[in-house]
Amino acid sequence: MIPNRIDPCILDKCSHLRARSVAAEHVLLSAQLDERFDPKTARRAGEIANVARYVKEWEQSEKALSELKQLLRDPATDTELRDLASEDISTTGEELSTLSVKLTSSLKPVHPFGHLPCLVEIRPGAGGSEAALFARDLLRMYTAFCARNGFHTSVLKLEEQEGAAGAGGSELPLQEVVLEVDAQGAYDLMRTEAGVHRVQRVPATESKGRTHTSAAQVMILPSFPTSISAEGSGEDDPGSDYYIDPSDVRVDIMRARGAGGQHVNTTDSAVRLTHLPTSTVVSVQDSRSQHSNRVKAWQLLRAKLAEARREAREEEIVKLRRSVVGVAKTGRGDKVRTYNWGQQRVTDHRSGITIHNLEDVMDGGNSLDKVMDSVRKWLGELEIQDLIAEEESAKTTGIRSKVER
Repeated sequence: MIPNRIDPCILDKCSHLRARSVAAEHVLLSAQLDERFDPKTARRAGEIANVARYVKEWEQSEKALSELKQLLRDPATDTELRDLASEDISTTGEELSTLSVKLTSSLKPVHPFGHLPCLVEIRPGAGGSEAALFARDLLRMYTAFCARNGFHTSVLKLEEQEGAAGAGGSELPLQEVVLEVDAQGAYDLMRTEAGVHRVQRVPATESKGRTHTSAAQVMILPSFPTSISAEGSGEDDPGSDYYIDPSDVRVDIMRARGAGGQHVNTTDSAVRLTHLPTSTVVSVQDSRSQHSNRVKAWQLLRAKLAEARREAREEEIVKLRRSVVGVAKTGRGDKVRTYNWGQQRVTDHRSGITIHNLEDVMDGGNSLDKVMDSVRKWLGELEIQDLIAEEESAKTTGIRSKVER
């Protein structure tokens, strides 16, 4: 079941409480950076800098509004000053409204794959050949949307239904298509399109004019860059699988142990590296040279972490696939959006938006932008609400643990 839209008043209150907490964290991190620079601390401080700035602006505007209202309540305030205060109250109120939207937006969790290009997978669901024809319509819609936004696209896979005929014999119904959108941030922009899209229209092959209901499944997946082929390459690129922050690694130098000749136990040549965030450990003592063992140890550690990161991505892809609508849910009743040809209507069942400009939506026009924007806003509110709930749960658990001790 798709969650109902969140009460704006509740969200607004929760967002401001969360924002003040984040702003306090930013003050603490800034103080730590003044004493000693740390890449992780600096990265986190940068991520929440906008929240801290908006909170400061909010508090300044709120204070100004309070002073203006006090002026109006004061019987000693002259008429001219009252008029000016009334105008400023209106302006300050608008500023607070704008800052409220900015605050809510800045609190939205950053998706770890949001900056990546994406893959759009479309498959027909319930509805037979009409569903397969609608799948082709969706491909055309997304291709037009990307072209209008200047995104480069390429079809990685396209399978048509064998023995099927399209409308007027022109186009064959689709069995499956995978469209790559090669643009940075495409995944974050389009990930809300995932789900079952339902169509209600009279098929070209319907002789009695009856409206049929069909569906197609859309899957949006992040498109990861090609894996690095040579181990050890990409060491200085934070976006590389092989990148390791040196501050995350503890280096231990020790005497080599075991069989290895007369020099093995006489020099501090063995090297052990421990990657603290993952507790991954590698040890090398093959060579008499500490430098040589250190180089080999770093190569091994990079390879191990790169493999772990690739496996984690593959697991995340599986989770993404399962989280869209479930493994087998591609029926009409599991829809996220309905396209009704008879009413020239598009309704998204998550955000609740309805637009009566079906043609523009299917052409990938501004109307599709409006639908997608509304769903992104809905999802952002949901993610913020989940984040706040998780923090409250963590606080409750912490308090309970202290009481039990």
